[in-house]
This record gives sequence, C-alpha cells and structure tokens, in this order.
Amino acid sequence: MPEKQFKLRPDEFRSLALGRGGCYATDHITVDGHRVGYMYREQPGVGFFDSGWRFFSGLESDDYANNADNIAIYDVNTIANYDPEIIPLLDAPLWSAFARDCKTGKFVEEAFCPPEG
Repeated sequence: MPEKQFKLRPDEFRSLALGRGGCYATDHITVDGHRVGYMYREQPGVGFFDSGWRFFSGLESDDYANNADNIAIYDVNTIANYDPEIIPLLDAPLWSAFARDCKTGKFVEEAFCPPEG
C-alpha cells in the first residue's frame, strides 16, 4: 500500500486544540481535505490517550468507514487544523454527536445513543 499523502504539511499545523488527546479520523479529512461533516464522542478506548472523538466527512460509505486502511489515530489538534470549526464542540460530554447542516454549514447536535452494556 502506498504511503498516504496528507493534505496539510507538518509546517502548516498550528496550536489550536492542544492537550485534548487522540482521536480517530478518516482519510476523507486528512488526505482528501474534506471538512468534518459528522463527529461523535464515545467512551475512550485503551492503549493510547484517547479523547473518544471520532471524525468523519459524512461522505464515507459503510465499506469505506469499515476499512481500517481508511482510518487512523491522530491528535485532536491535527483534526482541528483540518477543520477549526470543530473546536467549540470539543468540550462536549461523552455520547455527544454533531452533524454539519448542509444548508447552513454549521454543526447541529444530533441524538447519539451509547451502546448497550
């Protein structure tokens, strides 16, 4: 598999959301340069400093999103650099979800039910 070509270069990153831990995000955001279209916060995983945040463009098919080659772990600050509009939402509690309204371009809160158990 070829090495990923990220949309932003390391010298383009700014300190926008430091100290918020790690997250998962799809290549639609980091490689293709799409804005975040859907984000949710679940119970953090183990093994890395996980914030629980998961970021998607909203354009991913189920097959795409279920392919581990299309998702990676990043510092939340990295994703904030790709889409600074997520920053005001980063303090939302666990089990929060937000989708970008296609008419206004603004994030709106959505219902997110935690998994049973």
